[in-house]
Amino acid sequence: MPYCTIAFLIGAFTSMVCGYLGMLIATQTNYRTTYACNISIDDGFHMAFKGGMVLGFSLVSLALLVLYLLITIYAALFLPASYDSDAEAIKYHRHLFESIAGYGLGGSTVALFGRVGGGIYTKAADVGADLAGKVCEGLEEDSPENPGTIADNVGDNVGDIAGMGADLFGSLAEATCAALVIASGSMDLLKKPDAIFFPLIITAIGIFASFISQFFVHLGTIDKTNVESRLKNQLLISSVIMSLAIIPAIYLLPETAEVGFAGSMYDVTPWIIYGCIMIGLWSGLIIGYVTEYYTSNKYSPVRNLVESCRMGAAPNIILGLALGYSSTIIPILCLAVTVYFCFAFAGMYGVALGAIGMLGCLPIALTIDGYGPIADNAGGISEMSYLNDSVRESTDKLDAAGNTTAAIGKGFAIGSACLVSLALFGAYIDRVEASSSTPSFVVNVLDPITFAGLIVGAMIPYAFSALTMAAVGTAAMEMIDEIKT
Repeated sequence: MPYCTIAFLIGAFTSMVCGYLGMLIATQTNYRTTYACNISIDDGFHMAFKGGMVLGFSLVSLALLVLYLLITIYAALFLPASYDSDAEAIKYHRHLFESIAGYGLGGSTVALFGRVGGGIYTKAADVGADLAGKVCEGLEEDSPENPGTIADNVGDNVGDIAGMGADLFGSLAEATCAALVIASGSMDLLKKPDAIFFPLIITAIGIFASFISQFFVHLGTIDKTNVESRLKNQLLISSVIMSLAIIPAIYLLPETAEVGFAGSMYDVTPWIIYGCIMIGLWSGLIIGYVTEYYTSNKYSPVRNLVESCRMGAAPNIILGLALGYSSTIIPILCLAVTVYFCFAFAGMYGVALGAIGMLGCLPIALTIDGYGPIADNAGGISEMSYLNDSVRESTDKLDAAGNTTAAIGKGFAIGSACLVSLALFGAYIDRVEASSSTPSFVVNVLDPITFAGLIVGAMIPYAFSALTMAAVGTAAMEMIDEIKT
């Protein structure tokens, strides 16, 4: 359909704009943070946080604005002034939101290239600069005598700013589009325009909650001991505010809405929808906190890993891999509980709302995620500018917290992507069932082609990881040769 293609291109373009905008904001904030750290660590922290805040709010607001304008334009083109029957109304709205679904797919397509390409560039530049400087020439990290330092600093902006921003934009757009496609089959939701737009309202409330929570970061003075806790508390505060702020919005929904999926009908009330959003929101918070626990230098996992280095590289690699694998247990359990609760009470519509809830405080999540690369680059700039050692000491304290917050952003991205993929699959099944002559669309695991596909699908992440790691290693070696010549 040409309309779906147009939406796809608009989503792809918006994703590119988000990535470019993120890099532009970060590069403008990097040197300002270095200068602010020359005054005090408190000034440096607030400068880096403000840069991340501009990044987070700009990206989420842009994604929501473009999606709303696209729906408004398509509605004017697709929807007639009146309908002869409920079935006709559902038909037209299905056509509308299926065309809109291209917006999320376009954003995710560009995000894939930005995330993988930016990630390979980032890690290759980081590894190449470190090996060329520390191993080959005996230089300190971010030494101005190492040309690879510039590539390393640029890579932080490309991978952790542009890539992550585009990735989370794609997840938000896809979750919203999946919820709209599924909701278009419910006449109870279609009768109330505010109800059908409820997924967009959730994101708007998240922007409001994130805006209120950012004021709390300015309470008190930042020192070397409370940087990480101040950032971590932003997630908790924004989640509490959103939990309260979204209660008035649920009264925009009908008292009971019948939502169908795969031949089953779910009687969904406003409080059931609220529960789906809340379990997604708080599961995301738990995933963020668990990620912080496993990556922060304040807690035993990282400290024990440091101790293992005393015995050589082999114990460090073994325990590091074990630590990484064990860190997935609680997030997977959170996702399982979220999927079970949402699906049991609201079908795939609930799962989509759970994904949107997990991304509810996305402006703040992107704020603390963007803070990390900004603080990291500020340290590189201070080293390359031959500033006083106290400036580098301040940027290192900010950077240590930033490494953890960057990991928190990855936890949000992976968790929400899991829910979004399930919601999109549900929207696909819902649409196939609506157009099929059979009573319901069934995926049979025992079907030969389905079972073979499951095996191949389970292999793809490992093959993809092998290709990306090989690309990083090859690029790093070529970078070392270039630096040494």
